[in-house]
Amino acid sequence: MSESGGFRRLSESKVHQGYVWHVATAEYEAPDGTRFSRDIVRSPGAVGVVPLVFDVEGNASVVLVAQYRPPYEQVVIEIPAGMRDIAGEDTAEVARRELIEEAGLVAGELVLLAAIYPSPGMTDSITSLYLATNCTPTATDRHGPEEDHMEILHLPLSDALSMIESGEICDAKTVSALLLTARRLRSADSS
Repeated sequence: MSESGGFRRLSESKVHQGYVWHVATAEYEAPDGTRFSRDIVRSPGAVGVVPLVFDVEGNASVVLVAQYRPPYEQVVIEIPAGMRDIAGEDTAEVARRELIEEAGLVAGELVLLAAIYPSPGMTDSITSLYLATNCTPTATDRHGPEEDHMEILHLPLSDALSMIESGEICDAKTVSALLLTARRLRSADSS
């Protein structure tokens, strides 16, 4: 089977242009010849970064942010993250920039955990997830009212994982990144 599974895009037209992303309506043809249309949010993608810190006993903790998210009309607990809103900027550089902007941390080391499709039924966005270690504090550089009122949370990794199970942390990139971080630490401990 081909990468597209035999589906073909026939046409696409832009419906709305936003600051970073746009909405398009596209016409497709299925392998059996059936034609259909879909609305798609075209996005340059985003990054998320897990700042991992160890105390003197070697216990892992993470730095998260609690930020108001207008689409949900609530405060959401997340890893520091942001859109790839500077054309051509490498995802690792976006991660470094967002970590400084939102959490006031400079990553000593940055490792790609995964690249995920956050909502494949509606957008072509890809979110690159990073793990930041050996972080040092710096001034934040927040942008916009949501970030101005954001709260920085320092939590033991075990507490953050429990918050996933309890539903307190439900943001997809954050859930994925925290679980990947915990898996990475377990693998390092067993080797």
